[in-house]
Amino acid sequence: MKRSLALSVFAAAVLAACSYMPARMGGWQTLVDGEQGLENFNRIGNANWRPEGGAIVADKGVGLLVSKQSYTDFEIRAEFWAATDTNSGIYVRCSDPAKVSSATAYEVNIWDIRPDPKYGTGAIVNVAAVAVPIVNTAGGKWNVYEITAKGPQFTVRLNGVQTSSGQDGKHPSGPFALQMGAGVKDVQGGAIKWRKVQIRPL
Repeated sequence: MKRSLALSVFAAAVLAACSYMPARMGGWQTLVDGEQGLENFNRIGNANWRPEGGAIVADKGVGLLVSKQSYTDFEIRAEFWAATDTNSGIYVRCSDPAKVSSATAYEVNIWDIRPDPKYGTGAIVNVAAVAVPIVNTAGGKWNVYEITAKGPQFTVRLNGVQTSSGQDGKHPSGPFALQMGAGVKDVQGGAIKWRKVQIRPL
């Protein structure tokens, strides 16, 4: 009886530990799955990240969730919801994980109302403009970003449509980061929600 109880306690402990580990299927590593996954990232800034309503959410402050691992060549698949005025994005290959910006990483933008829509939602800021400037393309609904980085080549797809593609070799590897706000006065915008975020090294 005591041995059976000890085994049950051990099994429960193992399951609890596993619940905090990123899931891997078919080479994909799931870092955000519904309300789970904040432990897979380091926080920068004061954004109010929290699990809520089946997603990881922020709607105040300015900050980033920076992956604890670095990546070189990879695919990212991210399900997100953004308000129409949200200023957000995914930074990839962050060369300085403590100072993430479009100067130290590649920023795949989420900003439907960017004053210059050339590098708005679907673009890689200062690297690859959207093929056709798109206004109000992501706001108020769930979307799927697919980002591929292989060597200097980058491709971005939004909801199955390729929005930008370009080459740049400044940043060969690094973590990726999920953004809330921009740290620029009057452009923080509305909420961002991440429902599923997966990465697959190539």
